[in-house]
Amino acid sequence: MSTPRTYSFPDAKNIVVCGDIHGEFNAMIHKLCIQYQMTDTLLIVAGDCGFGFDRPGYYDYVFNRNSSRLGKANNWVVMLRGNHDNPAFFQEERIRHSRFRCIPDYSVIQACGHNILCVGGAVSIDRAYRKKHDAMHSHAGAASYWTDEMPVYDEAVLNNISKALKIDSVVTHTAPSSCELTSKDGLSYWTAFDPDIPADCDKERKIMDRILAYLKSAGHPVSHWYYGHFHQSWQSEIDGILFSMLDIMEFKEIR
Repeated sequence: MSTPRTYSFPDAKNIVVCGDIHGEFNAMIHKLCIQYQMTDTLLIVAGDCGFGFDRPGYYDYVFNRNSSRLGKANNWVVMLRGNHDNPAFFQEERIRHSRFRCIPDYSVIQACGHNILCVGGAVSIDRAYRKKHDAMHSHAGAASYWTDEMPVYDEAVLNNISKALKIDSVVTHTAPSSCELTSKDGLSYWTAFDPDIPADCDKERKIMDRILAYLKSAGHPVSHWYYGHFHQSWQSEIDGILFSMLDIMEFKEIR
């Protein structure tokens, strides 16, 4: 794919990014619409949504259960892929209701005066366990690990974005290597089962580094970068960009 897909939300008055939800769709929508009573809001989930763990029809059931709530509040939910998602749901846009949809990597969201680049993917450090689980518990249309989970660097689509748009915000699942988490202490347990984990995690972060370097070199006015994946909360300004790591179900507004 070299042509970027753009999604416009002209009626949105607020944009919020959410950390991993791991299948808790109902809880996420309840938090958005009932707990926080947000209206006219676009919610972007930064990966690990949970698509692929259940049979395909389940996700349409989730939307149908929540469509009235989203409509009354005039809210939208847009999701990019994490490592705990079946990439096909996003690349093929298998879920594409007007208020609840998956988007492909390198999509650009336009809302509230922002151009937001969205790129999913990361490494599952527990993939050895997940492969074993899938081999023992196969279910039609459902799994827990997908071999094409890694983020992809696509300079062709970045070039095409640069010709048409200036990106001011980025939402990804993982993050550049200068961002937390930088410690590899948590990898040692899983490396005993899968020796390639450290190298693949380095590759994952270097792909984000390349995206960041490209955006800077192309003159995009990026001021904010949001990501999930690490199940912790942190933020810091690095070289003029405010990076925000979001914990599970953590909300943060794009201003």
